[in-house]
Amino acid sequence: MKQVDHEFGGHHTELKLSVIGSYLNAYTKALRKIFKQLWYIDAFAGTGSRVVKHRALPPTLFGDPATPERIERLRGSAQIAIDTKPPFDALIFIEKKKSFAAALDKLKAQHPSRNIVVIQGDANEAIQKIIRETSWSTKRAVLFLDPYGMDVDWKTLKAIARTKAIDVWYLFSLSGLYRQATVKLSKVDSSKRAALNRILGSSTWEDDLYPLRPTMRTLMGDLREIPRIRTKNVHALEAYMKVRLETIFGAVLEPLRLPRNKGAQRYSLFLCISSNNPKAIEVATRIGNHILKAGNSS
Repeated sequence: MKQVDHEFGGHHTELKLSVIGSYLNAYTKALRKIFKQLWYIDAFAGTGSRVVKHRALPPTLFGDPATPERIERLRGSAQIAIDTKPPFDALIFIEKKKSFAAALDKLKAQHPSRNIVVIQGDANEAIQKIIRETSWSTKRAVLFLDPYGMDVDWKTLKAIARTKAIDVWYLFSLSGLYRQATVKLSKVDSSKRAALNRILGSSTWEDDLYPLRPTMRTLMGDLREIPRIRTKNVHALEAYMKVRLETIFGAVLEPLRLPRNKGAQRYSLFLCISSNNPKAIEVATRIGNHILKAGNSS
């Protein structure tokens, strides 16, 4: 089968995957002797690897020779999960794109001794089906949500949180929320409104993000309504999303802001802990905060 390339990422992608990889290794070490089954679920799994293209560079004024274009193939989240030590008992890779799912099947075939399941289909539907059909009393899982834009439904997050057994790394598209929640409420059309309801799980965002403003009396004595505008900037929107997540999860850690090296923030990498057991929250928080602190200093 022809190699399927999944080209994406830069420094923030490498940092994101480094954080995930560090957490997976710490997670399986901490819980291996406590639970019978440890699972990893990747809801937007891609191909298992990623391709980074480095452009050709001309000779420098200091005598350095020209360098040709080169292609670097790096591990994606699925391969990182397979490589985790101690290993997961089961790995579930979900991918909607047919060619990417086929690449994951090829990756699965390279590890015949591992319990790997590849699901081609919609991530929201697949996650909710897995949750419905699984008994979580003796299992714990890490779920990685790295969606293509704003593809995670709130009802999916609620289903995850209800298990009380899954830690979720959620790469939330802050730039997507910023675009949907336009500055003026009057510019939030029916499509944007539906998207915000789906992503945030409620229509209360309208009052939360666009506070009511007092009416104003004109010089002619008429009452004029002041247009409602969004008062929250990017960081305030991030804080708002964290509060929303805290309504359903046992704990939500302060996120890693991405990218870190240049440009405006576009993403927030949240760790959401579905358990409401204080000991479980303490363990996940201690591991997560240590790894996020290292990521924030990168």
